[in-house]
Amino acid sequence: MPRTPSSPLLLAGLLAGAAVAHAVAPKQFDATVPRSLPGSPRQWTYASGVAELALAAGVAHPRTRRVAALATAAFFVGVFPANVKMAYDARHRSPAIRAAAVGRLPLQVPLVLWARKVGRSTPN
Repeated sequence: MPRTPSSPLLLAGLLAGAAVAHAVAPKQFDATVPRSLPGSPRQWTYASGVAELALAAGVAHPRTRRVAALATAAFFVGVFPANVKMAYDARHRSPAIRAAAVGRLPLQVPLVLWARKVGRSTPN
């Protein structure tokens, strides 16, 4: 099995970058919000961006890193249905878009493992 990275600051940067993307280009994220969730997709897009920013700050700070990293792992699991919806919605799109959407699904596993590793490698 490939090794997962352990850098907490790299993980924080990934989360912060995703948060900025949610704010700058929300329309692409709106499309991945499962219709079964209450409220508008845009509310969920912004809420997930805010959550990513908070997680990034928590992972970046040594005092909150352990809890924030474990919360990040849970967050990555929680957003998996959006990735499934994206893959499902891409079924009638071009082969490249389908491949990218389906290819994202297994990427959640190393993200979860990375966040768990950061959380476990942080001293209490």
